[in-house]
Amino acid sequence: MAFVTAQKHVRTCSYPKQTRKNIAMTITLHVGDLPDGLSFGDIVAVDTESMGLNWDRDRLCLVQLSSGDGNAHLVQLPAGKYDAPNLKKLMGDPRVIKLFHFARADLAAIKRWLGVMPQPIYCTKIASILVRTFTDRHGLKDLSRDLIAVDMSKEQQTSDWGAPTLTPEQLTYAASDVLHLHKMKAKLDIMLEREGRTELARKIMDFLPVRAELDVEGWRDVDVFSHKPTRKPD
Repeated sequence: MAFVTAQKHVRTCSYPKQTRKNIAMTITLHVGDLPDGLSFGDIVAVDTESMGLNWDRDRLCLVQLSSGDGNAHLVQLPAGKYDAPNLKKLMGDPRVIKLFHFARADLAAIKRWLGVMPQPIYCTKIASILVRTFTDRHGLKDLSRDLIAVDMSKEQQTSDWGAPTLTPEQLTYAASDVLHLHKMKAKLDIMLEREGRTELARKIMDFLPVRAELDVEGWRDVDVFSHKPTRKPD
């Protein structure tokens, strides 16, 4: 089956003024699946956009991917059309690390709507929590600013991702969430090694698919390790 690359957008993302340089960003939007033969190397940055945060109710709309080379590939998933064999194959490929920020949420969405649990995993938020103990700011925007001096806009975060046609602003926002994760990972790996927490990070990230599956199966707000596992208050 042939899948058409619906649109191709080229945007320029500005670094903060003190860096005095720009980076060319190429965004390719695919509808329904990735094309045959597209490779992302050994590590692919991944993010998702959904209609909301209730995985049973709010459908998965977009999956963003990048190999860290300044190019982003976005897969738009129309309602009810989740037969995306190339995307599913990539998510389940044990030879390719899937690089996320706050992997837990994305893993649950992908598992619920695509029926595959991405593995193996690296999560920049987990890595940040383990080594940036001098701060409680571990959001993607915070890491981007603090680690690689890139300011990220979150203006489109709550827009309508289920729209049949996404705006250039939505596409640029979605792509920005994956374009810099490789650089952040490199910085965080140095810090993990320095603080002697690399192995601990690996063990936590190996467990993330299990935690996400618990979320999907109904234990999202329950601490299953507690002596008295009760649902967290809303």
